[in-house]
Amino acid sequence: MKKINYIILAIAMFNIFSCRKYVEIPPEQTKALSTTVDYMQLMNNSFSNEQSYYYPVFSGDDCGTTETTWQNTLTVPAGNAYIWADRFYGANEEDLDWQTNYKKIFIWNTVIEGIMGSSGAEADKQLGLSYALVNRAYDYFTLVNLYGKQYDGATAATDPAVPLILQPKFLTDLSRASVQNVYDQIENDLLAAIPNLKDLPDYNTNPSKVGAYGLLARVYLHKRDFIQAQRYADLALALKNTLLDLNVFKVPTATFPTKTFNPEELMVKRTIQYPSGFPLSADAESIYDKSKDLRYTYLTAPGANVRFSNFTVARAYNKSVLTGDGGYVGPSVPEMILIKAECQARAGNTAATLTLLNDFRKKRFDNATTYVNLTAANANEALRLVIDERKREFVGRGFRWFDQRRLNKDSGFISTVTRVFKGNTYTLEPGGNRYVYAIADKYITLNPEITQNPR
Repeated sequence: MKKINYIILAIAMFNIFSCRKYVEIPPEQTKALSTTVDYMQLMNNSFSNEQSYYYPVFSGDDCGTTETTWQNTLTVPAGNAYIWADRFYGANEEDLDWQTNYKKIFIWNTVIEGIMGSSGAEADKQLGLSYALVNRAYDYFTLVNLYGKQYDGATAATDPAVPLILQPKFLTDLSRASVQNVYDQIENDLLAAIPNLKDLPDYNTNPSKVGAYGLLARVYLHKRDFIQAQRYADLALALKNTLLDLNVFKVPTATFPTKTFNPEELMVKRTIQYPSGFPLSADAESIYDKSKDLRYTYLTAPGANVRFSNFTVARAYNKSVLTGDGGYVGPSVPEMILIKAECQARAGNTAATLTLLNDFRKKRFDNATTYVNLTAANANEALRLVIDERKREFVGRGFRWFDQRRLNKDSGFISTVTRVFKGNTYTLEPGGNRYVYAIADKYITLNPEITQNPR
């Protein structure tokens, strides 16, 4: 895709939250935004625009090893994320997740504010506007679930989340909006975008109806509105339901599809970085069928066999090595199936949940062996099976961290997590303050209206 250097993109690369202290000087030999094509091309930098987050990859209980070599090679912020530290960054350091998402939001706001006044076809303007709305919704969903409390209908209106910036301004109030306000904006953006989107994307890095439906299913799952979550999962699956059969890749000559060729991806987003070797925690490894589940035999390997893994005892998740393009974290067909299964379980439909799970798992298990159907005596047992399946399917992508946050609302689903890191023991209690990331001190120093999360 074509990449153009625009004035607005250059400005966006400044630190959004220290902007009051600087004077921006537009660089020479740049192009001002005037046509609809200009705005569309501003959004075509997929390398940066599809980035999502990084540190939840280390915080989730699916990650971990006590091996000293791996622990010593972690950056300071990654190590702090791993032990759920009070602060991830020093007083003058940037927060990678915060900075990345707000830089992108500046771009989306620029498009939203300007594209309808540009020169071009009306249909193209509406499409570009919808692209920006979906992307802004995605980034605010990431931010609210990193720096705000888990959504709770009883407290969301007063729980602080993140600054809700809806215009490309440098001088604006940066007080934290409530969790409710941010979620309302996410829903409004997605619902406003859907009518003008194509059913399916031309490239799966672009928004479409199927991607917006998938994101809404995720949003409502986190809001515990399981009726709406299933509704939008069903809408997404009605447009795209292709599920890879991992048996195809047992043949040495078969190659795992990369992002734009992966039929499971509804809207590609990826981790900002990906660790060269991701160690599965003992707990995560224990829930796989080690002889039949191809997610274990094909997508993981002994750490010693994975290049640059920096550990030898733990098992490594190596899908990123197979694809060479990092961890996918956008909405996907597997996620929609498992959201639907969870909603069925929560509605008390045990048989329907098991049918969804077993049909799904048959695409993940070695067909040279006999597949044994999962069984459950009741809906609560079926729900636990779904949650375990999410942990297997989405290992190494940060999904588990977000699941831990939301499952704290379900009694008995999340236990205390304990880790030994560089000789010290750290614990994360269910529902504790460490389930909400601290805001980097630099941003609060420069903008005192941004309050810190309890530690």
